Amino acid sequence: MGGHDLTSACPWPAWIVAWPLLAACAMISLRRWACALGLLSWPAIAGLVAALGYCVTLHGPQHMNLGGWAAPLGIQLRADGLSVWMLGVTALIGGFVSIYAASYFRPQTGAAPPDSAASFFWPLWMFCWTALNALFLSADLFNIYVAFEVLGFAGVALAALSRERAALTAAVRYLLVSLMGSLSYLMGVAFLYAGTGTLAMGSAASGLAPAPFSYAAFALMSAGLVMKSALFPLHFWLPPAHANAPAPVSAVLSALVVKASFYILLRLWFEVFGGIVTPSLAYVPGVLGSAAILWGSIQALAASRLKQLIAYSTVAQVGHLFLVFPLGAAAGPRETAWSAAFYFVLAHACAKAAVFMAAGNVLWAFGHDRIDELRGAVQQLPVSMFAFAVAGVSLIGLPPSGGFVAKWLFLIAALEESRWGFATVVVAGGFLSTAYIFRFFSRTFSHVPEPAACGKVPRPMEWSALALAVCAMALGVAAAPALEWLQSGIPIADPWRAGGRP
Repeated sequence: MGGHDLTSACPWPAWIVAWPLLAACAMISLRRWACALGLLSWPAIAGLVAALGYCVTLHGPQHMNLGGWAAPLGIQLRADGLSVWMLGVTALIGGFVSIYAASYFRPQTGAAPPDSAASFFWPLWMFCWTALNALFLSADLFNIYVAFEVLGFAGVALAALSRERAALTAAVRYLLVSLMGSLSYLMGVAFLYAGTGTLAMGSAASGLAPAPFSYAAFALMSAGLVMKSALFPLHFWLPPAHANAPAPVSAVLSALVVKASFYILLRLWFEVFGGIVTPSLAYVPGVLGSAAILWGSIQALAASRLKQLIAYSTVAQVGHLFLVFPLGAAAGPRETAWSAAFYFVLAHACAKAAVFMAAGNVLWAFGHDRIDELRGAVQQLPVSMFAFAVAGVSLIGLPPSGGFVAKWLFLIAALEESRWGFATVVVAGGFLSTAYIFRFFSRTFSHVPEPAACGKVPRPMEWSALALAVCAMALGVAAAPALEWLQSGIPIADPWRAGGRP
């Protein structure tokens, strides 16, 4: 894949990584202004991402060597259609999460975490945003590892912010899994470097040959990333971590963090290891993804708490993403499968962040999120419940939502290649998600003569959830131009041929 050297012409990739990092450092020193810095960082980062997207649209994939040092000595950043797409998703969700968190962590009564959590949230959130941007732009395997470490430590610290026993236990489990995944990935990088003599993704793909070191690197790096992605059966850490974290943290972890590992795994399989991976091997993540859809949905049906239900829903929804491996390997539905996966990333991010925010509003107002005790909640929290309903439509995959478009594309890709098993799983996942979403609706949307007393939820928290839910729905209406841009941004003509070379 060709590209343009932007070392001196375009500083946007470096600033997209540097801005949230500088903001995080400033927040540590200026704690009183941390919230203001966080809110002001959103339009700045979004503007930088828009500028980079415009550049990629006009000139194609871009490469930047930091400090003027080329690979393998220097750090290389790469921006193409997919990386810009992921940066855009992060900027969209990050902005509304910041608005929500500004009220959630404001000192006042309610079910929010202790006030001191605010001073830790903002720098940790900016470090997390830095790591996400670095992952999407890095073209160097070791720097991806460094970004994963920053993301892991920031995510674990964010998950433990409430300081409750359940949250701390879940955060420790999350930490151990994150470290194991990073160690496995790093060992794979070591094998790859020993065999190819380079850490640059494009150069490593060029020097890769079917050999023991190649298969060892492939297995170790894939195992580490699958662990971080919480793909079944390595999903055990995700539900408690997401369910017990503060609402804005749950939204970030579910909407963005697990997608980063999936994105890097996809890059490795389709670009770096494209010469040794066979289409038959792609069935493995596809089968695991299918199992995740069914198992996560069944667990969501049995959940007693709202945030627990949403967390298990994430396990199921993430499973859809891994259908891109077998479906993207076939010549016919290749572009359809890729478009389905990355449109699903955006639609799911908007909808899942919205439902976690709505669940946070429920917890804020009632002091608990036990589903059976939330009858008549719509009478007390009409905006939050409406946001949950709209986002739930997208999670189920009903028209005209973005979730419907993504799942429909997955279904088309499966039917084009007569992959009846995958098509059946997509349909079954839709029915199961309908069951657990409507299980919650049947309680909260029922009318009761005397609804339980509840606290007042700040308006920015309610309207942030509703705005993201509307975005998830609008993605179905505006699907055509977005899919056209996304298909033109797919960086690999043949996914089983190594690509991504500068």
